[in-house]
Amino acid sequence: METRAPYVLIGSFVLAAIIAVFGFVYWLNNTGGIGPRTNYHVQFQGPVPGLLVGAGVLFNGIRVGEVTQLGLAPDNPRFVNATVSVASATPVRADTRVGLDFQGLTGVPVVTLEGGMIVAKSGEPLTLIAEAGAGQSMTQAARDALRRVDTVLEDNSGPLKDTIANLKTFSDGLARNTGKIDGILAGLEKMTGGGTPAQKITYDLRAPQNLGPAGKTFSSSLAIPEPTAVAMLQTQRMLFSPVGDNPGFADFLWADSIPKLVQARLIDSFENYDIAHAPLRTTDLGQVDYQLLIDIRRFRIATEGETRVEIALSARIVDKNGKVVASRLVEASEKLDKVEPAAAVAAFDAAFARIAKELIGWTVQAV
Repeated sequence: METRAPYVLIGSFVLAAIIAVFGFVYWLNNTGGIGPRTNYHVQFQGPVPGLLVGAGVLFNGIRVGEVTQLGLAPDNPRFVNATVSVASATPVRADTRVGLDFQGLTGVPVVTLEGGMIVAKSGEPLTLIAEAGAGQSMTQAARDALRRVDTVLEDNSGPLKDTIANLKTFSDGLARNTGKIDGILAGLEKMTGGGTPAQKITYDLRAPQNLGPAGKTFSSSLAIPEPTAVAMLQTQRMLFSPVGDNPGFADFLWADSIPKLVQARLIDSFENYDIAHAPLRTTDLGQVDYQLLIDIRRFRIATEGETRVEIALSARIVDKNGKVVASRLVEASEKLDKVEPAAAVAAFDAAFARIAKELIGWTVQAV
């Protein structure tokens, strides 16, 4: 009995160890890390370079199983049949898309599963068909594209040579006729109004000089803000009424926009009358006693009936409390014998001189 006791203990230990191994395997396949699995058949319609048994299976980027079997399709050697084993909880559907992806620097292939909505009928073996070209790597795709390009070039080598020869002939012709082409382009620019733009000619409005001695000077501070005017008068161009084509004034420009030009020349006129008490722009002073507000109504050449220059200003004198002290409409016109820039500017100078003298006398009396 003493001799047989050790053998009984050893046998019991070995039996317990075998039972423990079988228990661990059962736990691992059912309740452990692997869990229940479902097998699916996958068919690739082309080569699957580098795919091996044991390669991973990803569903929407998450590893859910591995490849358990690979083989060529017996009815079509271009196709590859594979069996994948994935976790039973994976939502594989009849329309799940199958592809082959290459991961890492070494390009290890894995089977990819994506999406799907159609549930397979119960009991039917589910076979997933991979997308055409799913096993094609980027390198293979580049090789195929270059091969197709090479085929196209080879098939059209003759026409390509003729096209290159024609381009060379055309470029040689252009080189021989460069001077003629430049002349043609210059003529087209002149015909369409292109080329170097014509130089604009600037004209100024003159303030009256001979206003006589200042009989009465300004005892209060006065400012002349920039006159107001409609948008049409906010320009440096010569204005006509009615509007028409006046080619002689195509290059004409006043020295500034009409409101700013009138403001500057009115201030010059007041300075020529009494430089010691002349008004300034509103921005040049703080609080002033009075402001001479000007609204420009007309500043144009009228061509209806007798051609003439017309200037019309509406003037108001406002004290520092905003009260209108006096108001007046000042108008002047000057006959224009010849519609040309120099004659027109001279007529504007004469009409503006009369308006400036009238405004100065009226303003002196009002303030």
